Amino acid sequence: MGRRRKARECALQLLYELEFHENEVDAHLENFWRERKEPEEVKEYCEWLVRGVLRERARIDAAIQEVSKNWRLARMALVDRNILRLAAFELEAEPHLEPAIIINEAIEIAKKFSGEEAAHFVNGLLDALRKKKESEKREGGGEKGEEGKNKKNKKEEKDKENIIDKNESLNKKKEEKENQKK
Repeated sequence: MGRRRKARECALQLLYELEFHENEVDAHLENFWRERKEPEEVKEYCEWLVRGVLRERARIDAAIQEVSKNWRLARMALVDRNILRLAAFELEAEPHLEPAIIINEAIEIAKKFSGEEAAHFVNGLLDALRKKKESEKREGGGEKGEEGKNKKNKKEEKDKENIIDKNESLNKKKEEKENQKK
């Protein structure tokens, strides 16, 4: 299993736990890693996913709800809902990754943690989300004129900031690791 897949699976488990203990993020992260021996790369990507989903959850949930015709978010299985949140976050925050890769990863995780029927459900909603995002991109962020351009520019800036933050975190961890070796 690849490190990104492992990070996504760990993030799903953490998000599931945090549904019941939302205000205890740091404590749950600490306890979660205490019980597992994962490479630093897995931990960092997992924590970036978890914190990103929690930070953007209202926006992510609204986007999922918009493409979910007959399902309210609250009615979705907890595991499925968090798989959708993870993938929706990655679709926004990882513009250099192909959407098909992100969606396929979500489908495989859904098969493993929720079953074949859930995988079809996840696939359908994420594909609708992908199409909506592509349509908005073609139309200049879904808005007309200058306002649409401004929203698009702000979104691009936010994406760049997320990537820069992630890279800075990785570099800091590498430096700390190298200093520990000395």
